Amino acid sequence: MADQIGKWAFLVGVIIALISGIGIGVGMDFGNNLWITALLVLAGLVVGFVNITVKETQAFLVAAIAVMIANVANLGTLFPGFEVLGAILAGIVGKIVTVVAPAALIVALRAVYGFAAE
Repeated sequence: MADQIGKWAFLVGVIIALISGIGIGVGMDFGNNLWITALLVLAGLVVGFVNITVKETQAFLVAAIAVMIANVANLGTLFPGFEVLGAILAGIVGKIVTVVAPAALIVALRAVYGFAAE
């Protein structure tokens, strides 16, 4: 049951990130709504606590680092002449980071605790 909750939390988080990221890219106000951000962080925390096993820790943390690096790559300037497309891409990746970062924090803390407990 907990496994299903984690899968749904991730799916809902990504869908909300896509929609709000597109909203940010086209200049709509709902994209930066505090409640949307709080929901994305909550989804990430659920994923971090429930969905990532010890076996998946390393791969998840590497993927999380890759997503966070992509977020600082100034994606909004990749498409000269198509600034809206770049802004949408940057908005989506930024919101996906809002889901992935809390999950990565929980997974990393669990890994550190595992090392310290040995």
